[in-house]
Amino acid sequence: MLADTLASLTPVDANLAIVVQARLDSLTKPPGSLGRLESLVLELAGMSGEALPTVTPPGVIVFAADHGVAEEGVSAFPQEVTAQMVANFVAGGAAINVFARQIGARLEVVDVGVKGDVEGAGVVHDKVRRGTANFAREDAMSLVEAERALEVGIRAAERSHAAGCRCLIVGEMGIANTTASSTLLAALSGRPVSRLVGQGTGIAPVRLAHKTEVIVGALAARCANPSQPLELLAKLGGLEIAAMAGAYLGAAARRMPILVDGFIATVAALLACRLAPALRGYLVFAHRSREPGHDVALELLEARPLLDLELRLGEGTGAALAFPLLEAACRMLADMATFDSAGVAGGGTET
Repeated sequence: MLADTLASLTPVDANLAIVVQARLDSLTKPPGSLGRLESLVLELAGMSGEALPTVTPPGVIVFAADHGVAEEGVSAFPQEVTAQMVANFVAGGAAINVFARQIGARLEVVDVGVKGDVEGAGVVHDKVRRGTANFAREDAMSLVEAERALEVGIRAAERSHAAGCRCLIVGEMGIANTTASSTLLAALSGRPVSRLVGQGTGIAPVRLAHKTEVIVGALAARCANPSQPLELLAKLGGLEIAAMAGAYLGAAARRMPILVDGFIATVAALLACRLAPALRGYLVFAHRSREPGHDVALELLEARPLLDLELRLGEGTGAALAFPLLEAACRMLADMATFDSAGVAGGGTET
C-alpha cells in the first residue's frame, strides 16, 4: 500500500495557475488586492486539479498513540491521559470536536497505538502495537511497524476521500509526542536540541532541561540516519506521527488539499516530504505554534503559516480554525462578479 501510494503521488498541476489567475484578475477588485487569499486559491487549484476548487466539506482525522519515552518523565501528564482524551474525543468534548462542528467537518478518531484498550463506538481500531518502546533505551518500533503505521494513515485518508471530503486536517493525541517530534526534528535538521525543545504539555523549566537531556541521549544512542525517513520513524518516532505522515501521502495521492496543524503535524509533514518530495505542493500551513521547534520545521519546508494565535494544543485545532480562510478563498474565486458580468468599467485598474 505504501509503495503504491508513493508511486501514484504526482506533482500539483502548475498549468492551472494561468487560467485561475486570469479569472482572479477579471473579478471586481484591483488586481492582487485580496493578497494571500489570491495566492491561496491558486495553490488550491493546483492541488485539486480544478479551475474552481472547493474544500467543503473538510475531513478531520485524529490519530492517538502512546510513547514509551514517557517513562523518562518528559511530560506533565501521565500516560493514561492519552486513552482518557480519546474517550473525550468520542464523547465530543474536546477542542477539536468544537471546532470541527463549527466548520462542518467529518471527524474520525483512530487508535493507532494507544497503550490501553480504547472503548467507544466512534473509535476506529487500527492499532499497530500498544505504544512505542522507550527510544531512550531501544528503537521505538521496527521498520515493519513504522510502515504499518504509515499505512494506517493512508487508509484513513482513503476513508475521508470516499466519504466526500475535499480537504484534510490531521490531528494527534499522545502523551510525550512533543518529545518524539523534537527528536525527529533534531535528526532531520541537524539543529541544536536546545533550540527545538518546548514546554509541550506545560512542563516546568527543570523538567524541560531533563527533556532536552533525554533527547540528546536518544539521538546518540539510536544513531538514526537522517537520509532514511522510515528508519528515523522506526528508531525515534511515534505511531501517530507515522500515521499522520501516511494520511498526508494518502490525501495527496487523491489530490486532496491538506491543511497542516502545529508543531507535531508539521514535523510529520517534513518527514513525509522526505519520503515523497511532491507532497509539499499539497500542503497549506495553518498556524505558527508556540513550540520553538515549529519555526525550524516551517523554515525547512519553506512554509508561511496563515495564522499566529500562540496555540500549542495540537489535535488539529489550529488547522480547523484556519479552514474558513481556505473556504473564503474558494468562494471568492467562484462567487465574485467579474467586471464584465457586473457592468463595472475599468477592469484591471487600481482604484
